[in-house]
Amino acid sequence: MTPAEGHLNARDLRFGIVVSKFNEAVTSRLETGARDTLAHHGAREEDVQLVRVPGAFEIPLVARHLAKSGQFDAVICLGALIRGHTAHFDFIGAEVSRGIANASRDTGIPVIFGVLTTDTKEQALARAGGVSGVNRGEEAARAAIEMATLMKTLHESDRHPTGFRQH
Repeated sequence: MTPAEGHLNARDLRFGIVVSKFNEAVTSRLETGARDTLAHHGAREEDVQLVRVPGAFEIPLVARHLAKSGQFDAVICLGALIRGHTAHFDFIGAEVSRGIANASRDTGIPVIFGVLTTDTKEQALARAGGVSGVNRGEEAARAAIEMATLMKTLHESDRHPTGFRQH
């Protein structure tokens, strides 16, 4: 049995990127990482739609709208929540993660969670390509490509009852 899995070829795929403007020093780095990764794997600039929202709380609504539009193979959600001295962080984090998951589940389109939840700005910057060198925006873009290609493979297998087609 051959397992179905995605691959990292973004050619002929369309992506939506929803990025929060709040904590822009962090989210702009996530955005750059995601856009560069999509381009590196073959996505054309005109096949990537960027939408900026005020904060992380607004991400799920716009992500769901893009996913429902039928114009995108995957939607990437980027934001940065940094813990403060109130419960606000916990409430926003829970609603954003739930909203992003629901957008994907409700539409059948991969909606990728690339929202950082950190205790400090330093941790957020590190996860946006800082000291650690790991950029979660890049990781989110790779996940979007893999999921978009996997879903295409699964949809194709639905049309071919003999099983999965090889790419």
